[in-house]
Amino acid sequence: MANERIYNFSAGPSMLPLSVLETAAAEMTNYHGSGMSVTEMSHRSKVFQDIFDTTKADLKRILNVPDTHEVLFMQGGATFQFAAAPLNLIGKTGKADYIVTGNFANNAYKEAKKYGEISLAASSADRNHCYIPKQEELKLNADASYVYYCANNTVFGTEWKYVPETNGVPLVCDMSSNILSKPVDVSKYGIIFAGVQKNMAPAGMAVVIIDKALAGHELPYTPLIMNYQTMIEKDSMYNTPPCYTIYMLGLVLKWLDTMGGLTGMEKVKAERAKLLYDYLEESKLFKPHADKEARSDMNVTFRTGDEDLDAKFVKEATAQGFVNLKGHRSVGGMRASIYNAMPVEGVQKLVAFMKNFEAANA
Repeated sequence: MANERIYNFSAGPSMLPLSVLETAAAEMTNYHGSGMSVTEMSHRSKVFQDIFDTTKADLKRILNVPDTHEVLFMQGGATFQFAAAPLNLIGKTGKADYIVTGNFANNAYKEAKKYGEISLAASSADRNHCYIPKQEELKLNADASYVYYCANNTVFGTEWKYVPETNGVPLVCDMSSNILSKPVDVSKYGIIFAGVQKNMAPAGMAVVIIDKALAGHELPYTPLIMNYQTMIEKDSMYNTPPCYTIYMLGLVLKWLDTMGGLTGMEKVKAERAKLLYDYLEESKLFKPHADKEARSDMNVTFRTGDEDLDAKFVKEATAQGFVNLKGHRSVGGMRASIYNAMPVEGVQKLVAFMKNFEAANA
């Protein structure tokens, strides 16, 4: 089975660990002697409640979530949260600060403007989002209800290397593309949300980690399905949750334990990224998009400078089993997404292919 698989560098939905997929396949028609698949179970059944409770407990343990915060499983992915966060939080002062460092941060900024007075605290658009603003460059308002940023910018290949200091204003962070890749101090955040389709599970859900003190202050027209207080009270089961995605997340968390948890994952992450960036530094053909100090360990963006050559590279890479390397249309070039499930071997083989391609096309 392993020999038939390709190296999938997709930005999301992304590859999952092979052992997780094999376990899911083995349990597909009969989960633990229940005689049925998780896809068929009532979300109110004891057997699914056990899956839910274990998955939630494992996530809290692995991320070291403090008792002040609750973990929610919400449908709609991270984009759903672009509306949910302002609807729930902006009522305090009617204002919020947004730091725009990429495509999804900009989408969140535009969505939030429907619900209050949104200030642009900083933007990296002036250089096509190839850098992350420094702390002293952030124009933050003391009366903001919250400050939003996106920790890793999938499209442009940049990643925040620090947590913004907001002087007590709640921090809302979209961690969709780097959650579970390294330890995080959850206590610094009012809300962390993340679409699961990159490092956690199949698409269709967002994990929301919220300081419970922030819930219960939603705007009066907030839909119940977006109401954090409702979801806390109903333990993410106001309606039928994405049961199979929760089950798959549980399997991924068990796999993470075998990898040494978040400290083990961080070491692997650093090894993968170093392999690729070290080669890009020495390459005469390929040039990275992001500034060195802002480069993402999850999404490596690069190009040759020649669109035809870029297209040739993507085509030949695909033929060799390295797929989904074409860059986002707003950046062009190539993008290698090297999330948690990508083995180091995959990056080693990609670099070897890139060296051969450079030699043949110099």
